Amino acid sequence: MVTVISDLSGLDKEAFFVVLDNRGWMHPFDESGKRRDYDAIPKTMAELIDDPYRSLAGELRRQGGFAKDTTPFSEFLWADFFRRRIDRDAVAKNFDKAMKEALSLSKSKDSDYLPGWCGPTSD
Repeated sequence: MVTVISDLSGLDKEAFFVVLDNRGWMHPFDESGKRRDYDAIPKTMAELIDDPYRSLAGELRRQGGFAKDTTPFSEFLWADFFRRRIDRDAVAKNFDKAMKEALSLSKSKDSDYLPGWCGPTSD
């Protein structure tokens, strides 16, 4: 299911990608978190490469580590947060242990700027 939010069919390919990028409607980063040229974006879903940090963020959201949010690519923002804090080999070798660490990080003050954060507050 999709929701059409804008008809950009009148734009040429270059303008189309610039508009998507500037509106935050695309995430042109690879599985290592490196920004890529628009031409490097896979043409099909089958060509996508797994980002273990995106998998970690997706599972964390399913387990209640952060709330679903309307921010485009919110799980990718969480993935980038974990990429800087949890070793990639640790995610690959022991996903459950990495999940526990991700859950702890998701409730920390360090992550309170991320969309859907639902950590403790000092009201």
